[in-house]
Amino acid sequence: MLIETRAYARAGLLGNPSDGFFGKTIAISVRNFGASVTLYRSPELHIEPQPQDTNVFRSLHHLRDAVSTLGYHGGVPLLKAAIKKFAEYCEAEQIRLPNKNFSIRYNTSIPRQVGLSGSSAIIVATFRALMQFYGIEIPQPILPNLVLATEAEELGITAGLQDRVIQCYEGCVYMDFDQAIMERQGYGEYEPIDPRLLPKLYIAYNTDLGKQSGRVHNDVKGRWLKGEPLVVETMNAIANVAREGHEAIQRQDTEALHELVNRNFNLRATIYNISDRNRSLIETARACGASASFTGSGGSIIGLYRDDAMLNRLFVELRKINARVIKPYVV
Repeated sequence: MLIETRAYARAGLLGNPSDGFFGKTIAISVRNFGASVTLYRSPELHIEPQPQDTNVFRSLHHLRDAVSTLGYHGGVPLLKAAIKKFAEYCEAEQIRLPNKNFSIRYNTSIPRQVGLSGSSAIIVATFRALMQFYGIEIPQPILPNLVLATEAEELGITAGLQDRVIQCYEGCVYMDFDQAIMERQGYGEYEPIDPRLLPKLYIAYNTDLGKQSGRVHNDVKGRWLKGEPLVVETMNAIANVAREGHEAIQRQDTEALHELVNRNFNLRATIYNISDRNRSLIETARACGASASFTGSGGSIIGLYRDDAMLNRLFVELRKINARVIKPYVV
């Protein structure tokens, strides 16, 4: 039996990054890019490495570029960590797994290190394959928690729940991570939004080599935990952008959404350091008349555009700074 599962890239539309601070967000799944996992029964448990997991390089520069883009270990640690967390979940839930082994491999088309959640997509697809192989159903609201724990506890990746929620639910989702809700039920309130209500959206991502994104969040998190007023108030304001955006989507108010996307980034820039490269993505898109904010921790942006003429201008102008523009396929 050959099992094949997928999970897609994601883009935070509004409220990002307040998900890690008991905030609110709206995100979409981006089906233009995905990670797939193939799993089949075998005598031993075998993880098949992909070309990006190699330890053989053409040159010193090849190694440097590979590590800059993919990290030190490629995707195999993601599979190992997901399998471990799945086994621990089943043990904690007293689910007895049959004694059978498998071979597993992954493939991904998600651009790395540009804030489109390539790592968590591989983990989500792995969980889906394991659930199918063992006939186990993990409740949908619980699965994002397990994916986040896989990254945070096993791999030391700093992240929030937003990415994992949208990759498990897919489509477009409004998420409320209010602390009282989280403490009461262990997860947030997740409300699917009809993607047909969304305005015209574009995504642009950096085609230059990126950096690993986990460390971007570290300083702000520490300041928030200390109760620094600027950080706390700004994060609350970013969460409020998602709440207002949820209402604007329902009434299909594109002007309000345009302004909210821009406000999201402007608020973020008051507490996060924004690199020149990332700022140029924002400024180039806004110069074309589009709105622009980060999809994640940097490296890619999302926003509204008015018409095909503006979209074509985005293609041309962003290409000049080594960025590729796509129309996200959400449904």
